[in-house]
Amino acid sequence: METTAAFKHDAFVCPNCDAFAHMTWRNLLVNGSLYSLVWTATCAKCAEASVWLNEDTIERRTVYGDQDAPRMLYPAESSAPLPNADLPDNCRSDFLEAREIAARSPRGAAALLRLVIQKLCLHFGELGKDINQDIASLVRKGLPKRLQEAMDTVRVIGNEAVHPGELDVDDNPAVVMSLFKLVNLIVEKLITEPKEVEELDSLLPQKKLEGIQQRDK
Repeated sequence: METTAAFKHDAFVCPNCDAFAHMTWRNLLVNGSLYSLVWTATCAKCAEASVWLNEDTIERRTVYGDQDAPRMLYPAESSAPLPNADLPDNCRSDFLEAREIAARSPRGAAALLRLVIQKLCLHFGELGKDINQDIASLVRKGLPKRLQEAMDTVRVIGNEAVHPGELDVDDNPAVVMSLFKLVNLIVEKLITEPKEVEELDSLLPQKKLEGIQQRDK
């Protein structure tokens, strides 16, 4: 089954929400009656639209003798991973914006991902004012060393991106691509996995849960 986004396909993996879903196609008509070169595909899952340009017209073939394959204009294609589904809503727009501009502005993407980490610290109960102190506080509360290192990596590189320093991320865009993976790793370990364990625990009979709690006392 083909899942890649493609022009006029009935269903594919949505570039906005990463879900395989049905797409409703509409043309942005000119004066309400003439077909234009611009189409939208609205996802049945998230109700967000992707925007497509279709220059493969009879007129183009007649004048130029060739054809130009339809292409998606928005969201901008990116090699960066999509956000973890459990990334808090107030972080998601920053992550997606970073993903959209990563190829054009690695510095801007790195700075936005640093902001995502700062907002995640706030989500985990920290003050959200000083990201360095927030991470230190999470460490004192038991944050695993591997995740502390991941947070600090995004923090430091994101900071270097907006201040003169020893690292110029524009010269090494692959570094920024790795930051997306680190953010998703942090969310996976600190939000997704605990949620999955909690959901499994909820399946246990109440008497069994009480027995476990009594044992732990």
